[in-house]
Amino acid sequence: MSDPIRIGILGASGYTGAELVRLLAGHPDAQIRVLTANQQAGQPMHAVYPHLRSMDLPDLVTWEEADWSALDVAFCALPHGTSQAIVAQMPAGLKVVDLSADFRLRDVDTYAAWYGKAHQAPERQRDAVYGLTELNRTAIGHAGLVACPGCYPTAALLALSPLLDAGTVEPGDLIIDAKSGVTGAGRKVTQGLLFAEVGEGIHPYGVGKHRHAPEMEQELSLAAGADVRVNFTPHLIPMNRGELVTCHVRLAGDATAGDVRRVLGERYDAEPFVRVLPEGATPATRNVRGSNMAEIGVFPDRLPGRAVVVAAIDNLAKGSSGQAIQNMNVMLALHETRGLELQPMFP
Repeated sequence: MSDPIRIGILGASGYTGAELVRLLAGHPDAQIRVLTANQQAGQPMHAVYPHLRSMDLPDLVTWEEADWSALDVAFCALPHGTSQAIVAQMPAGLKVVDLSADFRLRDVDTYAAWYGKAHQAPERQRDAVYGLTELNRTAIGHAGLVACPGCYPTAALLALSPLLDAGTVEPGDLIIDAKSGVTGAGRKVTQGLLFAEVGEGIHPYGVGKHRHAPEMEQELSLAAGADVRVNFTPHLIPMNRGELVTCHVRLAGDATAGDVRRVLGERYDAEPFVRVLPEGATPATRNVRGSNMAEIGVFPDRLPGRAVVVAAIDNLAKGSSGQAIQNMNVMLALHETRGLELQPMFP
């Protein structure tokens, strides 16, 4: 594109907002015009995130002060439940990429049941497209509003959706054991996220009732062509970023772990951001840190008729901000990897 893509970021003071800024710094077509953060309005971005001091960025403003009509794309990096009312007021021609859960669930009654309040923009929900790029690319390319998946669903759906679509695993026996770094909980002052509370330990949360479960079930049911329920348990790991999802599956018919690896390999062979590892290689969060990459490994279980599928992503990149930029590229008919060619950081 000859003219820069004029971008606004709502919720720029959160971790996903800052990650959007960091990644967009390497996007040759992007120009950040608006950054909102109501509690820090009036401050420069580097006052909130000193590591961004070298970037030429607009000062933070309230979302009410933002001129959305002067933008091409708005990224919403706000807490769950706060994007809907704002998106409903945006100009009709503005491309919107929402990183929250506000538009992920297609059924507004399901949203109300899991998030405790009625959907505030049901008319926009009808237009929203689920934004797991690798599995919904065509629809994203025609969308005006994209709902980026949660970080846990991103990893789990990349690992499982092709297998259900191919009939390689049984849809009635899916166990998802997931672990994420503390940035997945957002940048808020909470006792349970203090260093002394999180460090040197690991604990599950949202056991049997985590809000990402219905999102996974919505998309896995589409892949299977039948109603799917999952056993999903997330855990908090004392690291800043990264996510590892271990999926225990029952093989269908005479399928083997080798068949699982073959199906995933064929599905993602041409994908720039998904690596299906060779037999015996283990995915690790350190191998995708800071990048938009996902790694998937497949292992035969010691229990007959079962396999283990492991996926690793960076929860702030492929699990959130990186995927959001990937979706923007598709929405604007840019090369999908534009601005996302960063290699993982190691160590």
